[in-house]
Amino acid sequence: MAQAMRPNTATSLFATDGKPHPLQDTLLAITLVLGITAFVSAMFHNLHLLSSWTGLIGILTGAYGQFISETTRERTLLIIGLGAAAVGFFLGMAHGGLFGGVVGG
Repeated sequence: MAQAMRPNTATSLFATDGKPHPLQDTLLAITLVLGITAFVSAMFHNLHLLSSWTGLIGILTGAYGQFISETTRERTLLIIGLGAAAVGFFLGMAHGGLFGGVVGG
């Protein structure tokens, strides 16, 4: 019955392998910050430059973070950041795009 008392960390959603992952954690933090910034700024029509650029950069950093991620915790939080960045990017593009209002024409 000793096995009944040990926690089963292998099936936990946020299980980690116990090793440090500084690059992955940095990309995770950057993706989350950019995703939240893009998502919140997309709610304001006149901030389309901020939301589209932060969304685009958040998508790129999140995609690379997914490519090199090693734990489920990293992948889960990267998907949340990627989703917020994508929503912000697409709404920013709908409101004026990456260069809307800056380039004469």
